[in-house]
Amino acid sequence: MSGSIGVAVLGYGYWGPNIARNFSAIEEGCELRAICDPDPKRLATAKRIYPGCKMVQDYRDLLDDDEIDALAICTPVQTHYDIALAALRAGKHVLVEKPLTSSVETAKELVDLSASSRLTLQVDHTFVYSPPVVAIREMIDQGLLGKLLYIDSMRINLGLFRSEVGVLWDLAVHDVSIINYLIGQRPQWISATGVAPYGEFENLAYITMMYPDELMAHVNVNWLSPVKLRSMVIGGSEQMVVYDDLAPSEKLRIYDKGVTIHEDESVRQSNLVDYRLGSMTAPHIPRDEPLSQMCEDFVAAIRSGRPPMVDGEAGLAVVQIIAAAAESLHKKGERVVLPPIV
Repeated sequence: MSGSIGVAVLGYGYWGPNIARNFSAIEEGCELRAICDPDPKRLATAKRIYPGCKMVQDYRDLLDDDEIDALAICTPVQTHYDIALAALRAGKHVLVEKPLTSSVETAKELVDLSASSRLTLQVDHTFVYSPPVVAIREMIDQGLLGKLLYIDSMRINLGLFRSEVGVLWDLAVHDVSIINYLIGQRPQWISATGVAPYGEFENLAYITMMYPDELMAHVNVNWLSPVKLRSMVIGGSEQMVVYDDLAPSEKLRIYDKGVTIHEDESVRQSNLVDYRLGSMTAPHIPRDEPLSQMCEDFVAAIRSGRPPMVDGEAGLAVVQIIAAAAESLHKKGERVVLPPIV
């Protein structure tokens, strides 16, 4: 695609300003041309920052605008499907704030439509673009961790409570997107438990995902914690990694620790286990902003015609897992087998 790609940001509330800032900072091949929000006060704020942008209150005014090539949808999840569907039908490329939609059926419809229309559909799973997460994926691909044994993830804080969804559709989406990216395969079954001491939706929840070859992933999400934690432990047979997203430095720590089992029937079971207690290293990780990387990937995908790193298929996979977790939670933790997407 030649010329600059004209981008419009839909929704200028919590996340939209961050998306607008990063698209406006791209120096070549992209231009922030419009911001849409039904609230005039928000548009007035945006106008002061981006005086050259169009300000509109109804996204439908942008669908026939030839200067707009792509829409970045930063609106509540229940609006994602309708807006993205209209945008794709109008021939616009689409970036959607997580999650893609609130159901597997609607997410798949958007994926199929973008593919048949040859339009880019990308989901803003920002943490997948985080340099520490990319570094972990490279270590896994290079076999440095050995056989993956487990992933244990925690994302807890006090609030922010959402009125339209619970912690599964809000917080767990981040962890599931990271785990999907790291493991590169679908879980066989999912189990989830959670409670809602306050409000209609679950405030805290636990998800277990079982993969082939006894690989297990566990996610703890919580709006009722007195402290904010964003951490992940990736256990391998050769090395183990601790990822602390809130650490000011050393976000990744690699431990040369593990367990060795000796197959010797003549020795008591307790003597068959050796514990390897090696050193810890903290590699240098670039401080690139994940959101900037994501926006640049979206623009590059449009220009080249290649899929972005987090395409619609990746967004659909996350929606399917979260939907299965929500079903399990409703069934008091009953295992839900993940069916194939057809």
